[in-house]
Amino acid sequence: MPAAALHRWVVVALMLAAGLPAAAQSGPGPAAESASVERYERTVPLRAGSSFSLSNINGSISVEGWNRDEAQIIAVKSSSRGLEEFGQVGIVIRQLPEGISVETRYLRDGGAEVSVDYHVRVPLPVRLSMVSTVNGSVTVRNVTGSGTLVAINGNVNLFRAAGLFSARATNGNIGLELLSLDAGGAADAGRPAAAPPGISVQTVNGSIVVALPQDASAEVDARTQHGEFSSEIPLLAETSTSGRAARGRVGAGGPALVLRTVNGSIRLRIAGALV
Repeated sequence: MPAAALHRWVVVALMLAAGLPAAAQSGPGPAAESASVERYERTVPLRAGSSFSLSNINGSISVEGWNRDEAQIIAVKSSSRGLEEFGQVGIVIRQLPEGISVETRYLRDGGAEVSVDYHVRVPLPVRLSMVSTVNGSVTVRNVTGSGTLVAINGNVNLFRAAGLFSARATNGNIGLELLSLDAGGAADAGRPAAAPPGISVQTVNGSIVVALPQDASAEVDARTQHGEFSSEIPLLAETSTSGRAARGRVGAGGPALVLRTVNGSIRLRIAGALV
């Protein structure tokens, strides 16, 4: 199968297994006609290999890599209550020695009924030290480096990435497409010495799909309480008789790949070649 067709198959497989329609690749749709919308945009310097973090509450996050030493941050506020609500929600960008921090801040006690959807571009490689939202999904594409992606009530999806990325959700599916487990070490600068290497993928109510390159090397530890484990990748392992857990080695072994869910399936797939 041609590489381009194989990549399209992997993307569709990830999204279907995670319960997402194919249209979800395009990011958040336009706001409803009855909602008021306000757009915020800012571009700030950010060296390749630096840290980027984003904390959101109500709204989805989309991150994509590009070949510039700067980060472009676009935030779209929407509210059904009108423009007066927007003044209660601030977007705080801080430039730190290690990189950039972005935060959605609700100024009024109890919060305002405003959602904020982010569309961000970051340099390559990058260390996504924490990209998180409470009510919404996190989607990351075409990045190299490392990072942690979190959605409490929403899905987490990573497409065409290289490096060691971890993901967490509570009520949502997780799909990771890793074309390589090697980020070249550039994005590891500044990582705390106590931080364990490897990939951790955890959700409670949702399924997990992880696509790895065919020649990947990792130590797999997968477990689901109410679901099944399956793998297209040869795995030297002892799988539980219930089919719900597996421990073993992919290839020559390497970084830890820990996969956990309570209510959902776990699947390992083969990703396309990195071109």
